[in-house]
Amino acid sequence: MGNNSRRDFLKKTILTGAGLIVLPVIYKKSAYAGGSANSLIRFAQIGCGREGTADYMGTIRHTDLCRMVAVCDLDSKRLDIAKSTVETFYKNKGETNVEVKTYHDFHELIASPDIDAVIVSVPDHQHALVAIQALLAGKDVYVQKPLTYSITEAKALRATVRAKHRILQTGSQQRSEKPWNTFRIASEAVRNGRIGKVQKVKIGIGIDRPKGVKPEPQEVPANLDYDRWLGPVPKQPYMEFRVHPQNNVDGRPGWITTEDFGLGMITNWGAHHIDIAHWALGQELGGPLSVDAKAEFMKDDVWTVHTTYHVEMMYPGDVQVILDNTFTNGIEFIGTEGTAFCARGAERVTASDPVNANGGGSKGPLWATNDKILYPRIGPEGKIWMPSQDHYRNWLESIISRKDPIAPVEHSARSLEACATAWISMKLGRKLEWDPKKEMFKKDKEANAMMTRKPSSPEYDLALLMKKAGLKF
Repeated sequence: MGNNSRRDFLKKTILTGAGLIVLPVIYKKSAYAGGSANSLIRFAQIGCGREGTADYMGTIRHTDLCRMVAVCDLDSKRLDIAKSTVETFYKNKGETNVEVKTYHDFHELIASPDIDAVIVSVPDHQHALVAIQALLAGKDVYVQKPLTYSITEAKALRATVRAKHRILQTGSQQRSEKPWNTFRIASEAVRNGRIGKVQKVKIGIGIDRPKGVKPEPQEVPANLDYDRWLGPVPKQPYMEFRVHPQNNVDGRPGWITTEDFGLGMITNWGAHHIDIAHWALGQELGGPLSVDAKAEFMKDDVWTVHTTYHVEMMYPGDVQVILDNTFTNGIEFIGTEGTAFCARGAERVTASDPVNANGGGSKGPLWATNDKILYPRIGPEGKIWMPSQDHYRNWLESIISRKDPIAPVEHSARSLEACATAWISMKLGRKLEWDPKKEMFKKDKEANAMMTRKPSSPEYDLALLMKKAGLKF
């Protein structure tokens, strides 16, 4: 059964009525009996590190909707671990002769007609290149946040999703109920006018600090294809602490604090919290009008991202959005009739992630100046978010329904743009004017030039890739 006919089958199975309402339908346990996976979405994982492991383990448990069939990584150690983990998962459910295919080159994986969808959890600097090529190959995609490394990449990825009629879910898990419903409750309250006219939004996203040790260049381990790992980035010596730990899949990778591969906390956590701020302000398809950012950057070290920062952005309606490294991690909405705050609480993804001392300050991860601001959740205008208990399941159900998921590409592209404009202002050290309609800076060639970057070789030239595909962005 081909991909399209399989999807039609899934759609007819899970949808009820003419309204195309996606329901958490549970398939019979025999859906995979006899070795036939025609009733399940066959997905693969590209990038099997810390986030990749969390992504495929979060998805694989929805056995009524999907079947994991392949893994791909440029580090054979991580590839072997992922293969073993997935096979063990199915064997623990009573299956025998389980085999998960492994791929070194993601191009070979996306060329397989046996794969319907892929999760892209590679470092930020290759999000767009991998995701776009997967979309062009007809796959539906889940991509980690931030959506892309640069503004230009976000535009290209968005254009590809729509041109190819694919489903893309962004890993902005704060939009789903579990494990944090605090963001949905607070942002719904703000969107429905329960704090009056919004005047200010204060966002804390934590801080990166130098590691305190300066590693030296090393010989590339035999299990890692370092040249391909660098991809569009200029050639540079290998250092384990600037790539990822060789003996700990769950360890925080050094590339996160190296500007060639990611822009630091402004996109790392900024993409999460700015996304929720946009949701609450009704700016999912908008953005700031101006951005004025100051930051310190790591010096005399191999890590290069910003440390301390202060960012002030002005949004339509005279709403000021401020990000500062001294703020509690979370989002505080201040209006004419009250204040609402939301955060993740005391949970850490890794030991090095920022955390609130008391789960969001002395009042916890969700609070407001008046309890009536937060409850009931539906405001007088009745604006309430799409149901989404589980972010991965929402992606799978969207693949079946062919309807946008809870974190669609248009919204995540705008979140990335806001974060990246702040980074560009940090680098230039001056205030910038942004045109959210044209998605470019006003009369500023220097700033607009920083919306993209020159690839290391034609193989990684995004503009060339899009041109060959006949797509404009």
